[in-house]
Amino acid sequence: MANEEDDPIIQEIDVFLARSLLEKLYLFQYPIRPASMTYDDVTHLSAKIKPKQQKVELEMAIDTLNPNYCRSKGEQIALNVDGTCTDETSTYSSKLMDKQTFCSSQAASNVSRYAAAVYKKGELHLTPLHGILQLRPSFTYLDKADAKHREREAANEGGDSSQDEAEDDVKQITVRFSRPETEQARQRRVQSYEFLQKRQAEEHWVHLHYYGLKDSRSEHERQYLFSQGHGLAENTELIKSPSEYLMMLMPPSVEEENDKPMAPSNVLSMAQLRTLPLADQIKILMKNVKVMPFANLMSLLGSGTDSTAVLRCIQQVAMLVQGNWVVKSDVLYPKDSSSPHSGVPAEVLCRGRDFVMWKFTQDRWVVRKEVAAVTKLCPEDVKDFLEHMSVARINKGWEFMLPYDEDFVKKHPDIVQRQHMLWMGIQAKLEKVYNLLKEHLTPKKQEAQSAHPLLVSGEQRVNMAKAKVKQNYGQLEKEFQKQKAEMKPNDTLAKMDVSNIRIKEEPMSDEEPMDTSAYEGMNNGIVNGLHTEEDSTDSLNSHLPGGCIDRVAQELKAFVSSTFKKQFVLTLSELKRLFNLHLASLPPGHTLFSGISDKMLQDMVLDTGCKQILVPFPPQTAASPDELKVYALWEAGDTYDQHRQVLLEIFSKNYRVRRNVIQNQLSQECGEDLNKQEVDRVLKDCCVSYGGMWYLKGTVQS
Repeated sequence: MANEEDDPIIQEIDVFLARSLLEKLYLFQYPIRPASMTYDDVTHLSAKIKPKQQKVELEMAIDTLNPNYCRSKGEQIALNVDGTCTDETSTYSSKLMDKQTFCSSQAASNVSRYAAAVYKKGELHLTPLHGILQLRPSFTYLDKADAKHREREAANEGGDSSQDEAEDDVKQITVRFSRPETEQARQRRVQSYEFLQKRQAEEHWVHLHYYGLKDSRSEHERQYLFSQGHGLAENTELIKSPSEYLMMLMPPSVEEENDKPMAPSNVLSMAQLRTLPLADQIKILMKNVKVMPFANLMSLLGSGTDSTAVLRCIQQVAMLVQGNWVVKSDVLYPKDSSSPHSGVPAEVLCRGRDFVMWKFTQDRWVVRKEVAAVTKLCPEDVKDFLEHMSVARINKGWEFMLPYDEDFVKKHPDIVQRQHMLWMGIQAKLEKVYNLLKEHLTPKKQEAQSAHPLLVSGEQRVNMAKAKVKQNYGQLEKEFQKQKAEMKPNDTLAKMDVSNIRIKEEPMSDEEPMDTSAYEGMNNGIVNGLHTEEDSTDSLNSHLPGGCIDRVAQELKAFVSSTFKKQFVLTLSELKRLFNLHLASLPPGHTLFSGISDKMLQDMVLDTGCKQILVPFPPQTAASPDELKVYALWEAGDTYDQHRQVLLEIFSKNYRVRRNVIQNQLSQECGEDLNKQEVDRVLKDCCVSYGGMWYLKGTVQS
């Protein structure tokens, strides 16, 4: 007790388990760096991996202008390796050792005890490591130098020998035929070191894209180190009741488990189900039922189950479709599995089933032929997808099997919004994979209306309209009071009254029924926070007070300005993705949630000093229209503005350029001999390297 009093607890830190990068996160241990190489600003020339062996090879540039770099040694090494002639096969094209190769080896065979930790705002987020790789310098260039030396010696010796001496060296040989290999001999050969080395050498290298520390994709992936539920999601393993924690510390003995009666492998009683962790219970239920309303799920889990914990877990194994939860495709088709009908791998099946689920988020009806035409899957696989979540109707198609769950949508708008953002990400992937046409993406006129399947009477519509008017009136009154408090008091304002505010009344039409769905109201014309209509600025002005419009413009301008100061070059597609990530980090009710159209976003980009670069893409490009629009910050206010402008002019005439062309053009236009570091800085701001060529960011078509 005395020791505990002397050592009091000064702070308690919540610990969360992040699973987004599970089985994907590796720790690279670099060696002690030489003075001529700094990993913070180092240029990664290339990276490649052998996935089965978990072997990585990185090629990094060496700062040859560093005072600690010995130039004579670098020249001597390059001469020994490549000789006097330089061609495409040369290791050091600059006749100087200006790069170093690092190869990886596994530091530990069992890394289950290690995790990467991130501390933020009083929370500690842990992500388990899948592997720890130590990077060591590779000296294969010395082997190449020795081989060149031996070739030169052999050539010299061969020149001194005569034809007669060569004929004297002829010897008689004996030809032998090997016996058939026995099973034991074959096993010994397979387990031999030479065979394993040969197998490892046969595995092909897979070339990788390297993204720097400040690249937008790196920042996006870094967010996965945090628990996605903003504090408590995905962490059911860390939230245990006392009885569950005691069971983990003292599990039942093996004898007790063996005494239990054996049941079929695919049968699990409710009593056995409730002994499992909550996340496993939900996963098993959803895998068997496939489609379920949230209320039914809560009734199956038993009384006393926390609904918040259930919401955290259900989002890991299911997606929200028309207010109901549908099991995720990767839960039904795990990795390395295949179709029982056609043998198609799980990845292709998941894409096809995701397309069916996404179609049901747009409409209650799906046509089987349309799904088969887009996914190119066999009819049996498509039928399985549809039977999971819909019912066939004669001469109509397939209808979603459950009615729209309006109660869940009204009670949990934050969950609905989060799921909507996830669906927009899935839609973007499906557009690229299936090359979806506009008719597939744009709902029909009846689809644009509420997804509610029930008929609404005229009296109910009137009551809902009155409730909506009262709600809008309350919001306008609050906004007016806030503006009144900010403005200087004067006689005119003192006499002003809320009654002067008039709410615009829209005429009701029998042909176009009033929108009565809360879900549709949330997504009314908005895609990932962006209005899809070109003239949506009018819709924004029509439902926002004047002060809000100015604040929206200021917030949008601040986002665009800060983003381009970090990235310098962005496609419209990448800018919209970053804007959606920015929206996801904002608190509910923020002014930017009012809806920003593509046109407003592009106009704001041009207003902040950026210019559109008309990159001449190849005619056969598969890029989307948003990926073809490239914008660049023209003036950043630093010493490299002129260099970047010259570089952007080059790419307005060429889709891809070699480095020497860029360097020569920069030297001619800027009137000075730029060193390697300055050229690297400009290229790093605006370009990426792939296959020995340089491209503007976001324009590489692999």
